[in-house]
Amino acid sequence: MDKILDIITAKITKGFIACEYDESYGKVTISNRPDLCDFQCNGALAAAKKYKKAPMMIATDVLEKIKDDPDFESVEAVNPGFLNIRISNTFLADYANEMASSEKLGLALVKEPKKIVIDYGGPNVAKPLHVGHLRSAIIGESIKRNARFLGHDIIGDIHLGDWGLQMGLIITELQERQPSLVYFDDEYKGDYPKEPPFTISELEEIYPTASKKSKEDDDYKERAMTATLNLQQGKPGYRALWQHILNVSVSDLKKNYEKLKVDFDLWNGESTVQEVIPPMVKRLKDEGYAHESEGALVVDVAREDDTKEIPPCMILKSDGASLYNTTDLATITERVRLYNPNQIIYVVDKRQSLYFEQIFRCARKTKMVTDDTQLDFVGFGTMNGKDGKPFKTRAGGVMRLESLLNEIDEGMYKKINENESMSEAEARDTSKKVALAAIKYGDLSNQATKDYIFDIDKFTSFEGNTGPYILYTIVRIKSILEKYNATSTLPEDAKINPASNSVEKNLLLLLTRFNSVIENSFNELAPHKICAFIYEIANEFNHFYHETKILTQEDEEKKNGWICLLNLTKSVLETCIYILGFDAPEKM
Repeated sequence: MDKILDIITAKITKGFIACEYDESYGKVTISNRPDLCDFQCNGALAAAKKYKKAPMMIATDVLEKIKDDPDFESVEAVNPGFLNIRISNTFLADYANEMASSEKLGLALVKEPKKIVIDYGGPNVAKPLHVGHLRSAIIGESIKRNARFLGHDIIGDIHLGDWGLQMGLIITELQERQPSLVYFDDEYKGDYPKEPPFTISELEEIYPTASKKSKEDDDYKERAMTATLNLQQGKPGYRALWQHILNVSVSDLKKNYEKLKVDFDLWNGESTVQEVIPPMVKRLKDEGYAHESEGALVVDVAREDDTKEIPPCMILKSDGASLYNTTDLATITERVRLYNPNQIIYVVDKRQSLYFEQIFRCARKTKMVTDDTQLDFVGFGTMNGKDGKPFKTRAGGVMRLESLLNEIDEGMYKKINENESMSEAEARDTSKKVALAAIKYGDLSNQATKDYIFDIDKFTSFEGNTGPYILYTIVRIKSILEKYNATSTLPEDAKINPASNSVEKNLLLLLTRFNSVIENSFNELAPHKICAFIYEIANEFNHFYHETKILTQEDEEKKNGWICLLNLTKSVLETCIYILGFDAPEKM
């Protein structure tokens, strides 16, 4: 289906063309004064200078050509030259009915689907997920779902931190604790054990212990660096231990991400591209892109038009070691080789914006990507506590993500369990769904780049701009439909009727913006636009609900029309929350 805004714009544009004005002036926008009109065209004001005519004269000319269109309830030319448009209730109902009967609610799939890789998540193995990992996972998952819903071919990659000094630290600490393990016997030639010599809980205690020791003991740190080098050079025992670390960590990570309804297509890490690095570095040297600077190998990425200093992109340190830059550039190289993507999206803390500016410039300058490849950085702000500082536990430590989820889940369970009509199993399932909605909507309703206050009390409220309020609205609709279906059967030819009042029309106008919102949200990589949209719908529906006696309406055709409207409202809301990454329970 064409977007409703495009249909109205095409009609107004015909009026401008008929008056021999340029078609570019026919653009229509949603009115910011819904009390005056549904849509508005300001093209006459822009055309006045070119045609040396008063804007009001141009608007009046166009009005004469379009005023008899049956899809318009009214069109007015208003000083200083606006065209105020109200669409007919019949046209609006017809559009809504077409949405209801169309696949994906009338959303037109993209004509030229992109191949996209989205890089989000980015946890380090051997460390528990904490609240700092929340935003990347939630925002990235929503963008991925949005792209996929539009018809793009998108691949989600977690990009694990699974290489480097942290591995050497764990190996060193393990050797101190269990020196007799076969992994540390250079003479051992047999197969290594299939079972790891540690649990996830032990592993998560080993790393911070080792990290603390390395800061206090230079000899310990030196041994860890040597272990890291030996691992990277392929020492069999260390590689076997590293594989154990990876397996145990990834298994735990998958459980936690599953609770968040976050799913990755690729579980690649920095280690995946280690073999890509040597030939990449050689090419950068051979083709003259990289040069030595104070012993390090760098690529200059500054430009003459820069208004701030952009340091060179370091490829190798002075000791020849690679770093994050090297790994990220090698990852781009490998993604291009394997997938040839039109677009690569990174969802990372906004404080890394300069770093990614260097990476993107280096990738373009060195021809790792084509000029047409989109490289997008979605930088997100900090999730803070009520004190305005990064969110922590009551004891002042960094809160584990699992602990946060459990805390909110238990809080929701207590609220929901007050509804004595639910079984224990129903209450538990509902509390999980509402808690997840509270967390995800609480995050996504904020513009990604902004810091925000993570206020558990506010986010778990059933009133206001919250996830639970959105779910409560959907459950309310489900309840009405369930009561209707218990006593009636909706006729096959039932359809949404033309609105009988402004409340009904306002709800319909909002619903018809669905395909525009979904498109714009992805094009701008801005999930908060979907949140704003469904909050408006929830408010407008609840206004409609309080003004309308739906189930007691004696006029069957009118009642059936409202049931069709409820079905469409539910479908729009449920589709939007699916894209945001959560779903609604049957009861609340």
